Amino acid sequence: MAHSAPAEGGRPPQAAQEGTGELVKQAAQQISELVRAELKLAVEEVKDKGKHAGKGVGLFGGAGVVALYGVGALVAAAIGALALVLPVWAAALIVAVVLFAVAGVLGLTGKKETEKATPPVPEEAIESTKRDITEVKERSHR
Repeated sequence: MAHSAPAEGGRPPQAAQEGTGELVKQAAQQISELVRAELKLAVEEVKDKGKHAGKGVGLFGGAGVVALYGVGALVAAAIGALALVLPVWAAALIVAVVLFAVAGVLGLTGKKETEKATPPVPEEAIESTKRDITEVKERSHR
């Protein structure tokens, strides 16, 4: 039985090529798994942020409804107070104009703030992916 002479490092040439091919296959598989894991992390992070945002919006909505009832009571009190010195219709008209002016200012301010808003970003997943890419690059240069 004739054996081929071992190549550098004590491996036959064919075995060295098979080893390299296997390493490339493993690297591709690991990169694929890493990308899937990073995407899963990003999805979970966005879902978690969405849940918290949803709860917060619901609580703000509830607070707004209760505050609206309070404002209604104050409006009725303001109209009643003005009605002591003016006709009821004039008192109601004055209060309505003031309320519309406040609503206009709040609406314009809200529009400006909404335009400044950025879409939610999975920051942790992005940082983790950047670290992984850096590590892969460093290892590939070795």
